[in-house]
Amino acid sequence: MRDGFIKLAAATPDIRVADTEYNTENVIRMIQEAAGNGAKIIVFPELCLTAYTCSDLFMQKPLLEGALRGLERIRTASAELDITALVGLPLSVGDMLYNCAAVVNRGHIKGMIPKRNIPNYNEFYELRHFAEGPTEVRYIEVLGEKVPFGSNILFTSAAVPELRLAAELCEDLWTVEPPSNSHALAGATVIANLSASDELISKAEYRELLIKSQSAKLYSVYIYADAGWGESTTDLVFAGDNMICENGSILARSERFNNSCVYAVADLERLTSERRKTTTFRNSGTDAYTYVELDMERTETPLERYVDSKPFVPSDRQMREARSEEILTIQSLGLAKRIDHAGAKTAVIGVSGGLDSTLALLVTARAFDRLGRDRSDICAVTMPCFGTTSRTYNNAVKFANSLGVTFKEIPIRDAVLLHFKDIGQDADAYDVTFENAQARERTQVLMDIANKSGGIVVGTGDLSEMALGWATYNGDHMSMYAVNAGVPKTLIRYLVEYEAERTDSDILRETLRDILDTPVSPELLPPKDGEISQKTESIVGPYELHDFFLYYLLRYGFSPSKILRLAAAAFEGEYDREYILGWLKNFYSRFFRQQFKRSCMPDAPKVGSVALSPRGDWRMPSDASLDLWKSELEKL
Repeated sequence: MRDGFIKLAAATPDIRVADTEYNTENVIRMIQEAAGNGAKIIVFPELCLTAYTCSDLFMQKPLLEGALRGLERIRTASAELDITALVGLPLSVGDMLYNCAAVVNRGHIKGMIPKRNIPNYNEFYELRHFAEGPTEVRYIEVLGEKVPFGSNILFTSAAVPELRLAAELCEDLWTVEPPSNSHALAGATVIANLSASDELISKAEYRELLIKSQSAKLYSVYIYADAGWGESTTDLVFAGDNMICENGSILARSERFNNSCVYAVADLERLTSERRKTTTFRNSGTDAYTYVELDMERTETPLERYVDSKPFVPSDRQMREARSEEILTIQSLGLAKRIDHAGAKTAVIGVSGGLDSTLALLVTARAFDRLGRDRSDICAVTMPCFGTTSRTYNNAVKFANSLGVTFKEIPIRDAVLLHFKDIGQDADAYDVTFENAQARERTQVLMDIANKSGGIVVGTGDLSEMALGWATYNGDHMSMYAVNAGVPKTLIRYLVEYEAERTDSDILRETLRDILDTPVSPELLPPKDGEISQKTESIVGPYELHDFFLYYLLRYGFSPSKILRLAAAAFEGEYDREYILGWLKNFYSRFFRQQFKRSCMPDAPKVGSVALSPRGDWRMPSDASLDLWKSELEKL
């Protein structure tokens, strides 16, 4: 259960109406199977020891006693199992009958949670049998044990510090104020729902929406166990629609109309990270809760969950295209506002035939279209120098011309050589001065053209470059508006591809596709045999790795060890652990050393959940020490 991972289960057992012995046997069997599969928590449906559809049989003493005998057998069977089971049964307390969830752990009943909201409309008439459960917790005797009884119980475990388990039953979720709202505000990270939701046309879609939205709103894991085959079909049919959701995403879902048990590995550390940074999510009302410790072994949880190697890029094509259009709209709208506010007559942009400047020019064209401005007021400038290849040069020319913008070619070789002479730089020394002088000369040209034409310079640098500091300070690092600064390199490729697929221009489509096939390079060193000699990913590492690291560092604040573990799973078969670790160390080193560039980065539109603007998401001292992270990295 290292790194906050825990395996969970939602089960629908085969049952018979009012046959408590048969039902108990199947519940025990599923508990044993789940424990054998490494699950630490298993949730069963509402009233599963008796069946939900017993109707007036709930008033019969033999049925209630049979349910308690079943609970006794489950308690005994759980003694040697490292699992906590939540089982539904009717429970008589004083003169009232309650619809309850029994929490059974290691041979003990740890709590009895009554259903708070009792439906009595349409096909439901539970008030005929059950009383509304109390919120306040008191202790009652169940099978010889003093057991907390009430809604406000949180179950914790020293083995999993992030685990705080609470429960509600069926209708509780469907109300205006579900008990799980209070549970989450009191700290619950896992909500169990023991349910018997009958199946109607379109109800499954609504149920899914409800569960997903509740888990997202509460920054929680929501385990939903539903009644299924075996319930009475006198008037209703139940489908066993089990779900395990984490913060709005379905981790596992059963096939409806087929009793089964579904499993998922949840990341509780991810949830606590989200809650810490969301200042409007405030823990409150903890004094009203009773805390109960669960007996769990601290064991290793295999990472049996999908880890996307491209967390910034939707894997579904349709969703990716919709996301691309949305991002391009955000970028272009942001730039259009800046151009309009500044009263800029032109937008000046340096084009190299590379991905970043290509996307920036596409966005700029969209911005001018939105403003109803002629694209001829966009000035695309290519500035060939020592490292420019014919491939990138020709693509820059064709690309600019196909968009109908004003194109300028300003070679900077002579200007840079004169600058080298002025500062005493050896033109054959391919060092950082050799490279950065070109970037700064290009920026100077763009800035001066913008001044001359009454315009602004549109920046081309992306989120990944800012994370790594792969930009020349006061060179390509600077602009009047940086349209790509919120977009990671792995996503830029798909945005350009999207524009290539939707254009009606054959020339533009072919040019964009060739740009997509061109190796990423700043082209600051002379080419070899006419080909690009300076390939960025050979120097700083694969961008897909760095974007992965960046996502989990900024989005969730994970430790280096957890990020490495996730990356090893995501890139299994592509990169080995040592290769990933090497670039992870490189990433942390560059990220900390290059913060000073981010501290004064230009204005830029935020497009996703991860951003590096010093005025928004990421405020970090430029001289922060890396030692804590470096110490952990050295142990990996």
